[in-house]
Amino acid sequence: MTRVALYARYSSDSQRDASIEDQLRLCREQAAREGWSVAGTYQDAAISGASTVLRPGIQHLVRDAQRGRFEVVLAEALDRISRDQADVATLFKHLKFAGVTIVTLAEGEISELHVGLKGTMNALFLKDLALKTHRGLRGRVEKGKAGGGLCYGYRVLKKLDAEGEPVRGDREIVPGEANMVRRIFREFAAGKSPKAIAVDLNKEGVPGPLGRHWGDPACAGT
Repeated sequence: MTRVALYARYSSDSQRDASIEDQLRLCREQAAREGWSVAGTYQDAAISGASTVLRPGIQHLVRDAQRGRFEVVLAEALDRISRDQADVATLFKHLKFAGVTIVTLAEGEISELHVGLKGTMNALFLKDLALKTHRGLRGRVEKGKAGGGLCYGYRVLKKLDAEGEPVRGDREIVPGEANMVRRIFREFAAGKSPKAIAVDLNKEGVPGPLGRHWGDPACAGT
């Protein structure tokens, strides 16, 4: 009986409609129809598809493929495995060398043609997504809102718009932390090094960003 490995991934919490559980369920149903035996499942939750390098699930899958633990990798679609054209090609080559075929519910059995065409399409999608994300962040900053993340000295201001939707990017000053930011600026302007400032703050037991100890980069970045 053909042994199959199931792989699933979603890149952010906003994609829970394409959740790990749903992807694996569909893949198990397909494996049952094909009469394949599921040898294992591999997943990467809330991790971007832009690269396979930092994804433990896909790396584990490749190692097990090289050990001969299955003959087929089954995923919902090729972009679940990766959207990076070079990564798709490299993964395809490694799995083919190990005698493992990639099959997806969307495209069927993956060939060199799929790797070329889908890889190009996914690469264009990533480029377009990056441009739209940058444009959105720039527009938010130009409106006087935070572009992302949370700097020391501020807290997220939670409020709703007229339609009841959350307003994103608003911040309000945390008075105690703001006083500490002013102190750091004053001491640095007076010639005190970031390292010396951090040492003094830690000695005084002043909580740093995220409640951690102060370090040179934190004081310099503030």
